[in-house]
This record gives sequence, structure tokens and C-alpha cells, in this order.
Amino acid sequence: MRYDNIHKGKFLSRPNRFIANVEIDGKAEVCHVKNTGRCKELLIEGCTVWLEHSDSESRKTAFDLVAVEKGDRLINMDSQAPNKAVGEWLREKMPFGEGFSVYPEKKYGNSRFDFYLESQDRKIFMEVKGCTLEKDGVVLFPDAPTIRGVKHIDELSHCLDEGYESYIMILVQMSDVKYFTPNYDTHPEFGEALEKASRKGVKILCYDCNVTHDSMTVGKPVKVKLGR
Repeated sequence: MRYDNIHKGKFLSRPNRFIANVEIDGKAEVCHVKNTGRCKELLIEGCTVWLEHSDSESRKTAFDLVAVEKGDRLINMDSQAPNKAVGEWLREKMPFGEGFSVYPEKKYGNSRFDFYLESQDRKIFMEVKGCTLEKDGVVLFPDAPTIRGVKHIDELSHCLDEGYESYIMILVQMSDVKYFTPNYDTHPEFGEALEKASRKGVKILCYDCNVTHDSMTVGKPVKVKLGR
């Protein structure tokens, strides 16, 4: 996936989870933050951020904050980017083989999963979780408690009972990480639900991303470690 009209800026502050104050070309701008998570370890005063400019007159803000530099790392923090990147990956790289039709936002039970894939003899549900939290090369999800995330895991387990294959895709929005593990300290129930689902047969995939200032694509597999 690719962005248009990217600008470099300096992060100043985040008054609330939807907006940030950023300095662009020496001018203070209010921009939209495309991630409602905490991101406190990313959005630090003075850090370099990357923003997409929009010419739409109907918008309240002209810029979207999409990426941030954390030391030597460039991290995409656009919460809409993972589904776009995975959608391209599924259609172009065909990781499950040829002959699949790919449908986004497919309803099942009381949930709506990010993707449904169907071939002549296979039916797959997939939920995508974008991951931006990194500590010493280890990536963790979630960065805040997510009741919705636990619900999705439980529903994916139920899919197995009706003959579907179930996948959780953790998409790490950066490159060169050591491994992924659930964030047990922040939300132990999510980690426990992931372990239970894995034992039942839900497949857990994790990939890093090739991130540039104006693009993000699915990269290499990342090792998954479950359990404290």
C-alpha cells in the first residue's frame, strides 16, 4: 500500500487520541492521528513523524499522521494500513495457494472478520491485528486491553467447529524484530485466549513489514512465542 503527498514533521503534543500538534516546515499544524491507541512510546515530543496531506476541503485537518521514527526504526502507525497491506498480500502473493477468492469484512456469528477466503475445497476466516508496540526488538499486542480482540479470538475458535480454517494475522508495522508475544502484562486475558485458540487449532501468523515514508508491504515471517 502507498501514500500520496507525504511530508516530514516534528511531533509536539497530542491533546487527545484523535489529533496531534505537529510542526511542518516551521509551521504548527493540527493533524489527524490514524491510530486511537495509546502509542505513548512512539509519540514523544520532538520525534520525527511522517504525514499524508489531503486536499479535501471537507476535512477539519489537512494532514494524517501515518508513521513515526523511533530511534533507528521507522514504524507505520496507521491503524487502517494493516488490512490494506494484508489484502494486497493475499491477492498478489497468494500465501494459501492459487484459486482463492478474497472477501474483506465478512460477517460470521456476532463478529465481522477482516477477511474470508474461499477456494473449491477450503474456507478460511482471518482476523488481522496491527502491532506497533516494540521493546528491545520484541513486539507485543495489544498496547491496551481489548475486549473486542478476545471476542474475535473466541469466534475464530467457533469457526473451526463448522469446518472453517481460522487464522489470526499479527502484522508488525516495522521490520527487523526478534519475535512476537502477547502483552500479558497489559491484557493477560488476550494472551490466554490466544493460547487456548492455538491449542484448538486456530493458526497464528506473524509477519513484519517493509516500511518506508510513503508505503508499507507485508515482509518476512516473525517467530511467535506464547506463554509467559
